[in-house]
Amino acid sequence: MTPPVRRSPLGPPPGSAHVTNRHLANRHLAAHAPRTWQRMLSGRRLNLIEPSPLDIEIEDIALGLARNTRWNGQTKGAHGWSIAQHSDLVVEITQRLYPRAPARLLMAAKLHDASEYVTHDLITPLKAVVGDVFKEVERGLMCAVRIRFGLPAVLPAADAAAIKRADRIAAVTEAIQLAGFTEKECRTVLHFKEKAMKDIKLTPLPVAEAERRFLAGFHKLEQALALQAR
Repeated sequence: MTPPVRRSPLGPPPGSAHVTNRHLANRHLAAHAPRTWQRMLSGRRLNLIEPSPLDIEIEDIALGLARNTRWNGQTKGAHGWSIAQHSDLVVEITQRLYPRAPARLLMAAKLHDASEYVTHDLITPLKAVVGDVFKEVERGLMCAVRIRFGLPAVLPAADAAAIKRADRIAAVTEAIQLAGFTEKECRTVLHFKEKAMKDIKLTPLPVAEAERRFLAGFHKLEQALALQAR
């Protein structure tokens, strides 16, 4: 039997202006869509408008991220550079930047693009066109993902900044090695101030291997989190 869609526990207490406005926005979105949930291979039905942590499975995330590509697929190599591999790269860079990083920060880095197993990796120009609706859906999904895997719904500012730094270094490294940008274009076109990690060699992998590595890394971090919680 397909598990039911669950209402999300996210957000501030009922009665606040934010909840009222978001509820109205959700009703508006639902009224203009034939359905607002996606069925996953795990059997879960994830509601994009009101995502519940109970409907999120790491296997669904790993599969989706391994099959979706960065840079709209415009990268060098026989295989696409997947969001799964990008996520692993961000974890590696976070570890380099912060050698004493706790497991919770590394897990947050691992899952920083997890919502894209549903929304895909929209390139920056398309995000600008889509606007606030996409950002709200993405925000809700990320809150649900973090809660599902034992992280705060909203990351502390310092953690978010650390992950953003690693994410941008990963992006400029990918841009130069895989997406055909020069170092100058990274500064003038993509507006990256960060420098690429030149000692990291990026090799796009087949989907199954990217998925396997993503899951293996996740489970190691999951164990580390459990040990820290004791």
